[in-house]
Amino acid sequence: MKHTRSDISQSQARYALALLLAVNLLNYIDRQALYAVFPLIKIDLKLSDAGLGLLGSAFMFSYMLAAPLFGRMGDRSNRARIAAGGLAVWSAATMLSGMATSYRMLLSARALVGMGEASFGTVSPGLLADFFPREQRGRMLSIFFLAIPVGSAFGYILGGQLGQAFGWQRAFLLVGLPGLLLTLPLFLLKDPRQCTSKSEGIPAERFLYVLHSFWLNRTYTCATLSMAAMTFALGGLAQWAPSFLHRSFGLDVARGNTLFGVITVAAGIIGTLAGGWLGDRFQQRRPTGYLYVSAVGFLFGAPLMVLALLTSNQMVCLSAIFGAELFLFLNTGPLNTVLINVVSPGRRAMAFAVNIFAIHALGDAVSPTIIGVLSDHWGLARALLITPVAIVAAAGCALWGGRSVAEDQGKVEG
Repeated sequence: MKHTRSDISQSQARYALALLLAVNLLNYIDRQALYAVFPLIKIDLKLSDAGLGLLGSAFMFSYMLAAPLFGRMGDRSNRARIAAGGLAVWSAATMLSGMATSYRMLLSARALVGMGEASFGTVSPGLLADFFPREQRGRMLSIFFLAIPVGSAFGYILGGQLGQAFGWQRAFLLVGLPGLLLTLPLFLLKDPRQCTSKSEGIPAERFLYVLHSFWLNRTYTCATLSMAAMTFALGGLAQWAPSFLHRSFGLDVARGNTLFGVITVAAGIIGTLAGGWLGDRFQQRRPTGYLYVSAVGFLFGAPLMVLALLTSNQMVCLSAIFGAELFLFLNTGPLNTVLINVVSPGRRAMAFAVNIFAIHALGDAVSPTIIGVLSDHWGLARALLITPVAIVAAAGCALWGGRSVAEDQGKVEG
């Protein structure tokens, strides 16, 4: 059976957006809850900062290594069912994290969470994009990626509050349960992509040939490198910011995570929605719109992050974090829309899989551990100063991608 966009009603598209957004919220809640309870795990399991950082890195290594497998599957098979299977796995693994009685068990459970989330991360952006026309994708993907700040904030708040009240193990049990309830609705969601006896995508093409084509796509490469630098910075900050507030200003676990969560959700909602709106608006005028909106956000966010890390005034620190996050979240919808617009529909799942592998291999798979090691030697605040440097690099890559975006987008449209 074939499905085209003309067969998709507005209500079906809205339902798909609502469902995928809900699942993506749980994605980031389950992911970030770990970082909210870092101080509790550190005490209970008697870990160094390097050991804590490795918990986050284990998740990311698993996430990025599994992504190419699910990308290959996503261009061949029903993407909604692949995503549903991943949701069930990562929700169960989050609950298993709450049953861990040793560092090794917790490390294994977090790696399994990463494997489950990889399936959803690779197929969901392309799946959602197929429900909407090109001119609406920036805004729709910005709404979808609101899950990053909102889900992360809820992860910090729920993790911190539940961890403080009941302990870190019960916190994992409670945040993992809701995902199991959405598995069936996601499994039953229709995939609007055309399906033929031979898949529209890459099954007839060699894997290395497809990878080479992505490398030759200059806009795709620049956007991916920009996202990798941004992920290095934000991944490190996401994992260590609550501990930074705890150590620098004496905030307890619950209060520190609540403050950081509220800042993240407020700045993230404003920045993500503004980025989608500004990206669509400037993209109508010139093909560099999405990339330049992202670059400007990076350039404004970097100095604010430096201020947040160097000030000894708590209010100035929190205000600077808010401003930095607002500008940094401008890129969320635009850069992901660029990836979709410069890659043919039949390769999008693999494109996101390769993107996920690259941005995490170069980004937050290594940054938490690097920051943890540097923190053991220099202190956490100084260690975190490597993140604004990465944000400036992200801006440079986005600007460089503007040189080729018109040509690469034209190849897909033609």
